[in-house]
Amino acid sequence: MNHSVGNTGRLLAAGLRALLVLTLVCGVLYPLAVTGIARLAFPGRANGSELRDADGRTVGSSLIGQTYLAGDAPDLRWFQPRPSRGLGTNSANTRYDLVLSGATNRSGDNADLIGWVTDAKAAVVRDNSVAGHTVRPEDVPADAVTSSGSGLDPHISPEYARLQVHRVAARNGLAVARVDRLVAAHTDGRILGFIGEPRVNVLELNVALKELADRQ
Repeated sequence: MNHSVGNTGRLLAAGLRALLVLTLVCGVLYPLAVTGIARLAFPGRANGSELRDADGRTVGSSLIGQTYLAGDAPDLRWFQPRPSRGLGTNSANTRYDLVLSGATNRSGDNADLIGWVTDAKAAVVRDNSVAGHTVRPEDVPADAVTSSGSGLDPHISPEYARLQVHRVAARNGLAVARVDRLVAAHTDGRILGFIGEPRVNVLELNVALKELADRQ
């Protein structure tokens, strides 16, 4: 009996030592080592791909979309992102809230989706039509009126960015040509030349726009 108790005690002690060692190695040392290497090799990505403005303030992540609002309405001084709708069972993620992400998951003939697209297209035409420049409904690209698969895409198409140029220029007192060049400078091509589509990161573009407007 004593022999059995002794063996059990030794097994428990060995198991406890293994638990403590593995906890230290896998739960403390390994995460610290990986985090340290990541911060040294990829400091931007390891810290969430944060973007800073000219004053050094963190304004967001280049990986996550955000809205630009004046109250509850879009702030038309800035380039606007894609809509973000249908996240969660009965919610619309109109502010890129990070609690949930997901697509609208509605068919092309769904009445809600048709209503959203119709209203969004009318708003895009209205907001971006300025003196001397009228946006036609057929000029509005799909990404201006539909959300991405995640609902949090930080990019828009170059077509949607260019559609907003006249409005952004007028609202900021800038020449259209200067804003157009700004969009061109922040347009990324296809990955490796053939993967995906050309795209514009809205946050990066708006940070550059603020710097340009502040120099006026």
